[in-house]
Amino acid sequence: MAETETETRLIQGRYRLLEVIGRGGMGEVWRAVDESLGRRVAVKCLKPAGQPQGDAGFTTVLRERFRREARVAAALQHRGVTVVHDFGEYEGVLYLVMELLEGHNLSQLLDRNSGRPLAVPEIVDIAEQVADALAYTHARGIVHRDLKPANIMRLGDGAVKICDFGIARLGQGVGLSSRLTGVGIAMGTPHYMSPEQIGGGEVDHRSDLYSLGCVLYELATGVPPFDHEDAWAVLVGHRDTVPSPLRDHRGDIPAHVDRIVRDLLAKSPDERPADARELRRRILSDGRSATAGPAPLPAWTRGMTAGHKALPTGLRTVLPDHTAGLTGEWTTTVDPRGALPPRPATGGTRPAPAAALLAQLATRHGAGLSLGRLGRWEEAGEVHRAVAAEREHVLGADHPDTLASRYEIGFSLGRTGRAEDALREFTRVADGRSRALGPDHPDTLAARQETAYVLGQLARHFEANDVYTAVLAARERSMGPDHPDTLRCRHNLAFNLSRLGRLEESLRMAAGVAAARTRVLGGDHPDTLVTRYEVAYALGRLGRWTEALDAYRDVASARGRALGPDHPDTLAARYEVGISLGRLGRGAEALELYRALVADRARVHGPDDPETLRARHGIGVNLGRLGRWDEALAEARDVSAARTGALGPDHPDTLVSRREVAVGLGWLGRWDEALTVYREVATARERVLGLDHPEALASRNDEAHCLEQLGRPAEAVELYRRVAALRERRGTHGRRAPS
Repeated sequence: MAETETETRLIQGRYRLLEVIGRGGMGEVWRAVDESLGRRVAVKCLKPAGQPQGDAGFTTVLRERFRREARVAAALQHRGVTVVHDFGEYEGVLYLVMELLEGHNLSQLLDRNSGRPLAVPEIVDIAEQVADALAYTHARGIVHRDLKPANIMRLGDGAVKICDFGIARLGQGVGLSSRLTGVGIAMGTPHYMSPEQIGGGEVDHRSDLYSLGCVLYELATGVPPFDHEDAWAVLVGHRDTVPSPLRDHRGDIPAHVDRIVRDLLAKSPDERPADARELRRRILSDGRSATAGPAPLPAWTRGMTAGHKALPTGLRTVLPDHTAGLTGEWTTTVDPRGALPPRPATGGTRPAPAAALLAQLATRHGAGLSLGRLGRWEEAGEVHRAVAAEREHVLGADHPDTLASRYEIGFSLGRTGRAEDALREFTRVADGRSRALGPDHPDTLAARQETAYVLGQLARHFEANDVYTAVLAARERSMGPDHPDTLRCRHNLAFNLSRLGRLEESLRMAAGVAAARTRVLGGDHPDTLVTRYEVAYALGRLGRWTEALDAYRDVASARGRALGPDHPDTLAARYEVGISLGRLGRGAEALELYRALVADRARVHGPDDPETLRARHGIGVNLGRLGRWDEALAEARDVSAARTGALGPDHPDTLVSRREVAVGLGWLGRWDEALTVYREVATARERVLGLDHPEALASRNDEAHCLEQLGRPAEAVELYRRVAALRERRGTHGRRAPS
């Protein structure tokens, strides 16, 4: 079929193919329009549209593997990984719908630079962003296996994205590489293959790190580490030869960059950085120490102006978010996806802004995203507020670019504990996107879902439930019940239901999501394990501790396999195993588990990390369960002092430990001392949480019980009456009394 004829052809009656923008061994990539949502996309056809099919057996295997790998790719949601919108089969052609990236791959960048190497700051920035993306995908058990300059895109705003995750692995096991390329070698591109790939050995995430080393070597020198025309000579070089140092090619390469690339190119995987997270840490920390100053901004931010400072009014600080992460990784929403601009709401026309100004704003938006990646959320918020103000002035309040900046403002506010202000910002973005893109557009639904998440942070769970329910219905209608975004929304709704006390509903929904994620993503996928963790939590809340114990143990074991034994999520599941053991009266087993967990937490995160102290608290609780109250009291006092120093005297965790001190004193018959501590805890909770907060009321009950033990029944009865009156008022008004 000629390209002029194909221009009018629709894939699935929705994706209109416009022009071929790339060809390779895996097929063709087309520039296309998603006519249902009115946005430009890229459509990758696994075999050229209109070409005859190959043998039936091979096609059947390929089709099944494609579906499995496409689901994996669609589940990846990170700013450094190409977004996959949809996939399927049409008239015998397997297709993948992705965001349309406006920029150049690294091979094209080198070509545009006449083969000359890139500037050092640009190389370092690319390395940091690719390492960040690899850390995310490797944590989910995904290895790319074909990382090369052509699979890494540099966008116009400076962002870097890895392409072909999942799809790059299709050839393994079905001989696709040799069938499509005619080269009978292992999967991968010879100039960037690791020694273990060449030798047919076991390949893990460290193979991607070797390939990244090859890419960085080429960016720094203009040629790959083994630049031979003969493919066999290239493979032998990877296997047997140590490449010459970067500084032998150019003297301006810093020593730490040379050292990092040399380590990445180690022949043995054990001699390379342990993982991409460690690599990124080295890139950032080595670069910072080399410059003897604060962390530098990426090279592409040079020459930028700060813009006009635009601050919202009435910002106030609320308690920090300790439950972040349920909505998954935040993603870049600036317009590389190619959303079509809306018509002016007034029916008039807005003068077209200068292309140079729009490019500058896009660059500054990218700088804000980079600051966020570094955890510098206050600065990121400043940048996004300034860019949003200027974009609104030149593009309008409801333009997708303006709303993209406001969306990032919402994230920055949420990350700095300003939940009320984040809610206002996300609400504004959701309303604007609904007008500009439609109420069921994925970007609109993403903003609405963030409003629900922030409502949950603010303990406004009834309102959050209404928003989640509406968003879920829209996602199921437009995306289908098993789309990763649909499942994420259902997971969040299940979480919110448990906070409303609707535990049976929460358990049923979480179990359904876990089953769907197992079917779509696999049983050990991190998203599946998050939902299985929520199932275990609901079982525990329902008192079904034996089932909860089994579920937590399964999650801990699977996370250990998928993420590693020291990953925070693995350690969190082990902590919950200890809780379950304690609830079942198996204190000795719980004590042994917590001692091992404390040792691992202290080794990985340090002795004063809040999670290390949480595990130490578990040691004290289970010593008490075993009747070893002198030891339990000593442990509670040590943990209380450590939490006071690390978290502050009024932090909820500190107050829990101080209460445990009072419990130990009571069991040892030292009721006068216990009364003093109980009163201190009750006073602090009333000051922080309010007079009728359940924890404050529980503390006053503790105090009354202590008075009874001291033979002061009149005071105890009066305090019990006061607590009962406050509980009744809370039940009548449905809200907390003022502090």
